[in-house]
Amino acid sequence: MKNYTLSFCLLIISLLTAFSVSAQSTPEKITVFDPANTYATTRIPALVCTKKGTLLAFCEARVNNTGDWADIDLLMRRSADGGKTWEEPVVIAPREAKRPTSNITPIVDRDGKTIHLLYQRNYANAYYIKSTDEGKTWTAPTDITYAFEQFRPEYNWKVLAPGPGHAIQLEKGKNKGRIVIPIWLCEPNPGIPGGDHRPSCVATVYSDDLGKSWKRGAIVVNNSSEVVNPSENVAVELTDGRVMLNIRSESAPHQRLVAYSPDGISNWTKPVFDDELFDPVCMASLIRIPGDRAHKTALLFVNPDSQADPTMLKAANNFRKRQNLTAKVSFDEGQTWSVKKVLEPESAGYSDLAVGPDGTIYCLYETSQNAGGTWKYHVVLKKFNTAWLTDGQAEAKKIP
Repeated sequence: MKNYTLSFCLLIISLLTAFSVSAQSTPEKITVFDPANTYATTRIPALVCTKKGTLLAFCEARVNNTGDWADIDLLMRRSADGGKTWEEPVVIAPREAKRPTSNITPIVDRDGKTIHLLYQRNYANAYYIKSTDEGKTWTAPTDITYAFEQFRPEYNWKVLAPGPGHAIQLEKGKNKGRIVIPIWLCEPNPGIPGGDHRPSCVATVYSDDLGKSWKRGAIVVNNSSEVVNPSENVAVELTDGRVMLNIRSESAPHQRLVAYSPDGISNWTKPVFDDELFDPVCMASLIRIPGDRAHKTALLFVNPDSQADPTMLKAANNFRKRQNLTAKVSFDEGQTWSVKKVLEPESAGYSDLAVGPDGTIYCLYETSQNAGGTWKYHVVLKKFNTAWLTDGQAEAKKIP
């Protein structure tokens, strides 16, 4: 009788566990930004989670059209309850006529108090602001374009852009505390399709004094016949202290480019294509997350994996459809991506990721009703954990 009772209890526990995992099979989609009748579109999400668990979500609210050169308000919303409820949107950088404001790049400082943030105006000036009260208030902007001017004469850019999406602060080694901002630069060529943002190159800028001053890093990769128009890129610090950049390009392989640096600013390896990471020519997001039972941590990569649909949206720039937003997990520091799970099967483009103090993973992404025919996006949030990503093969836990 005791054995029967024990077996019955174990069965109930296993069923409850299975139900718990399956119950998360479709994480709730929470609308955070909606253009409604105020804006033409809300796009280009950025997301961070503070040490206290406050979510700060950002987007570009484009006013008169949906393009990159629209008049744009930079919006922010705060949530203190894991994304269940949100404060009303506030404008952290107001629009200026015919001077687009964009490319929000936030970083949560390891001091647990400061949120650093970069953005650009008119693709000609870069600005820095910070908050020390969980995003409730922000400092006046400081012009840090001087850091980008340091790329001349090596690269005579006419367009600058940080991020977009969260950047990183190094946690290891002699450069601990360094803020590393992925950027891209452009020398426009009106004679080619999309020439206002092409051709382009990728680099980083950085601060070793918590945002007081900024310097340029080395150029990582420039436009070439092999690597076509590298641009938006994301960074992560590896467990051995190296920094890995994951880079968008318009290259024929339709694969993400990957490069490594010992310090996030110099001695970059030659970028190589990762044949496990499809690139439809779109921004992607990358972050460290809690691992599974056999690994302390893992890497999470998210972008639209539309490789099953060969449709070209813009053949001149190699664009494919932005749909089928997919999460891919690596337990070996990006060497392989062994777990794949679809977050959004329909239209989805840019995204950003954050991890809460309890190990909850948050994905903020743009979506619309049409994967190819409209840029009228709204920005939504989904939250889940490593256990959901791995179908129950991991336990939710904090990153050590």
